[in-house]
This record gives sequence, structure tokens and C-alpha cells, in this order.
Amino acid sequence: MIENNKAVVFKAGNEEYATPVPFVISIEKMEGITPIPHLPSYVRGIVKVRGELIPVVDFEEILYSRTLVDSESARMIVLQTDELSFAVLVNEAKEILDIPEDCLKQPGLIAYQKTNYFTGVANIDNRLITIIDPLKLVESLEGIREIKEYMKTQHTTA
Repeated sequence: MIENNKAVVFKAGNEEYATPVPFVISIEKMEGITPIPHLPSYVRGIVKVRGELIPVVDFEEILYSRTLVDSESARMIVLQTDELSFAVLVNEAKEILDIPEDCLKQPGLIAYQKTNYFTGVANIDNRLITIIDPLKLVESLEGIREIKEYMKTQHTTA
């Protein structure tokens, strides 16, 4: 499930989440986001990272239907999947953690289609950290197909 069991832990709301390290390109300060009208509410806009234009999704909006408040600790975690590079806005990027296999549990919520990107919960030192699969996250977001197509056209014309 998690290659070499390393994951980047971050905060959204008051909860801790993690995504496997192999998907993470970089962690950036929350700056340089260009808003684009008429995109789904969870898309803050686009940003240029390492010469590439990528969409920025607000994880607070996806999970809790509220916009992430800009703060000094807010970060963009830039993720790469086979189909799309994108940045996820989070309250705080905390650490890279080695998650022992025996600490991972499968929550019953995985069967719920709207949260099928939750692939497990790590119970480490009295902390519950929900593991997120970026591939399933991208596929679950409404309107992302159009954004993927748009980003592909930007790639070919750039």
C-alpha cells in the first residue's frame, strides 16, 4: 500500500492526514496562486511550480466544505500521479513519518464512495493519521476530468 511505508504527514482542519512519499514532488509556501473563474469550488486556481502550471486544490474545501484560511504555516503539497500533477493546500505540512505496517488499520469508511481515497488509518503514539491515495483523490473530485484535459492542452502548447 505505501512504498517503503514513508508518508508526508499534514494537517487539514484539526486532523492529521498523510500521503505516500513517492507521490510527493515538493512542499511549497502558499503563494503565487492565480485564481481561474468558473472552476469547481475546491480549486483555488493554478500555480507555476518548477516551470509547470498545475491546479491547486483546497483540501479544507474538499473535506470540510470551507476555504483554507491563509496562514504562515499553510503549505502546498505538490503531488504527481500518472495523469496529473496538482498541489493540495493544507494547514501545515508536519513531517515525514515511517508508518509500520502493523499500525495501519482499514476503516469501514473506505467502502463509502465519496471517501474512497482514504486507504487506511495509522495509529501511532496515540495519533490517528488518515492515509490518502492521491490517485483515488483525483478520480473522486467532480470536474477534475475537464481540468486534466485542460492541463494536457497546456502541456502540449507550452
